[in-house]
Amino acid sequence: MITIYPAASRYSTNHGWLQSNFSFSFAEYYDPNNLQFGPLRVFNDDIVQPLTGFGSHPHREMEIVSIVLQGQLKHQDSTGNSEVLVPGEIQRMTAGTGIVHSEFNPSDTEDVNFLQLWFLPDEKGLKPSYEQFAYDQEALKNNLLPIVSKRQTGEHRVAHIHQDLTLYLSRLDADKTITFSQPEGRRIYVFVMEGELELNGEKVLQKRDAARINETPTLEVKAKNDTHFMLIDLP
Repeated sequence: MITIYPAASRYSTNHGWLQSNFSFSFAEYYDPNNLQFGPLRVFNDDIVQPLTGFGSHPHREMEIVSIVLQGQLKHQDSTGNSEVLVPGEIQRMTAGTGIVHSEFNPSDTEDVNFLQLWFLPDEKGLKPSYEQFAYDQEALKNNLLPIVSKRQTGEHRVAHIHQDLTLYLSRLDADKTITFSQPEGRRIYVFVMEGELELNGEKVLQKRDAARINETPTLEVKAKNDTHFMLIDLP
């Protein structure tokens, strides 16, 4: 079953310095029928204006993944990490028993647009940890590149996450097709950053649309035009 969630169906909020789109219940947005998809609990698409950001705030018992699409995002946390995240890099933070962090747009001219995903961990009481690195941009081309996973999935480095999932990124040329298979009983989440995708020859995803997929162990993904997208294999 493939269920499409158009970009316009997301909950949108504008605080001036921050524009957000929530794919799942978050902050002031609550829908008991839209709390999570498997362990995927939060999928936020945020734009933060120059020299503004989120002050220090705590997290517990959550795996947090951030991907910058445009601009730069400065991260600082209570374990001593201080990094600037830019396009082409992945950031994974295990909140575990408790961590305090801040996120700030250090540019005085350019907005930062980033995706932040929260996953429920498969165990509680973990020691807080942080990981950030650049992934291979060439390896994205017409390929599903794993960048976050519980286990090493091949030759490329992945950010280790405490949940039985793998997050892939891809840049698929127009008219190219990728087929993804998974065991029965698992879920797939697809999100389009740019471009347009056709799923199993029947459903179409446009920019910022998402699909929640279950009972579909084989998925054929075809780019209608040059497309940048994410696919997450979930329990």
